[in-house]
Amino acid sequence: MSESMTAATSTPNPTSTPDPRRWRILGLVGVAQLMLILDVTVVAIALPHMGADLDLRREALTWVVSGYTLAFGGLLLLGGRAADLFGARRLVLAGLLLFAAASLTAGLATSEPMLLTGRVAQGMAAAMLSPAALSLIVTIFDGDERNRALGIWSALGGSGAALGVLLGGLLTAGPGWAWIFYINVPVGIVLLLTLRSQLPAQAAPATRAALDVPGAALVTAATATLIYALIRAGDHGWTTWTTAVLLLLSAFFYAGFVARQRLAVSPLMSVRLLTRRPVATGTVLILVATALMIMMFFLGTFALQEHHGYGALTTGLLFLPVAVSTMLGANLAGRVIGRTGPRTLAVTGLAIAAVGLAIPAIWDGAAPMVAGMTVGAAGTGVLFVVASATALGQVAPQEAGLASGIVSTFHEFGASLGAAVVSSIAAASIAGTSTEGFTRGFTTGAIVAIVTAVAALVITPSARPR
Repeated sequence: MSESMTAATSTPNPTSTPDPRRWRILGLVGVAQLMLILDVTVVAIALPHMGADLDLRREALTWVVSGYTLAFGGLLLLGGRAADLFGARRLVLAGLLLFAAASLTAGLATSEPMLLTGRVAQGMAAAMLSPAALSLIVTIFDGDERNRALGIWSALGGSGAALGVLLGGLLTAGPGWAWIFYINVPVGIVLLLTLRSQLPAQAAPATRAALDVPGAALVTAATATLIYALIRAGDHGWTTWTTAVLLLLSAFFYAGFVARQRLAVSPLMSVRLLTRRPVATGTVLILVATALMIMMFFLGTFALQEHHGYGALTTGLLFLPVAVSTMLGANLAGRVIGRTGPRTLAVTGLAIAAVGLAIPAIWDGAAPMVAGMTVGAAGTGVLFVVASATALGQVAPQEAGLASGIVSTFHEFGASLGAAVVSSIAAASIAGTSTEGFTRGFTTGAIVAIVTAVAALVITPSARPR
């Protein structure tokens, strides 16, 4: 969603001749983007089965989710720079090739290191492919057609979540969990070969800014250290010296990243832009919204399958109303935010999310859990729209691209942190020794939503987004 706003700021070239293949290309890169989005949620249903077949610990199961989103978010801005430097066409084709190879590695995995290597490589490929694909859409469409194309691109986010849970259930219950990765291989290869012949040749890019590899390494290392500290705390305690040292090390890496961005000739992001109230508020809201969404998926898939005894297919079907509710909440927020303003919607969305998360925390059973997650998902859907509109609605057109990249990065980091936090809180329940962890997990999510709602009331600008 936020990336589409980036593209919308580009200036059309009325003298250019539209490429007759543009809608076909949109369909192809749209499928590629959908594949990337699917891989965030498609693994949720399969996690218990992966753990049983590969004898994976809780920490490893958490990294199956966080490893992908961490690499995706940590390298996303670097991928956008690389598309400018080397050409979007090259990055799309290279990203598809790497994604197919990484998916094959994950599907063939017979051990924890092999599976996690595949997932991290998938995230790296996604960071190359996603911004480059969007760049192609901006290049080949102009005017009103560009707006229509970006509308289609934006719709892939919500549909990807819904299709992910359903596809994960179908494949896990059918041929097995490995096929949630295998299916990417033929799709990726077909897309690669087709796009190679369909994409127009590109001239050498005019932008010659250097890639800030040290900056990307620092922010990824900082977030990875933080996630490791949170995951480890579930078994070893939150007040141990090791946890404290890891948290301090993460803070050190983040400080190094800020210093690097101030000194780099071509920084990944503008730290100055992050200090602006609308952008800072938007990043906080997108971080919390994504973390809450992943918390619900992570807790729900283990509770429904391990505690309530549902199969993978049934679990996938039970998650469909959750995914649909997210889309409906986002759609409604997009329609009314111009009249209500972001502050009212932010507080309302967080309050709805808190109520939804409180339901399974108070009442045990599959029905209250699904009902609660469905209500909570409507609130997170509202937050996704508010976060993007707040961060991007008050920036100058020439800054919208950078602000959008920042929001997209925090979206992926939110998924990583959400999985890590809830995995530690619900460690005993995920390991199958009790059910109290699920209650603690949903309770924590509700408290986070309430605290953020109070903060949003103070920090969210009242001005309506432009």
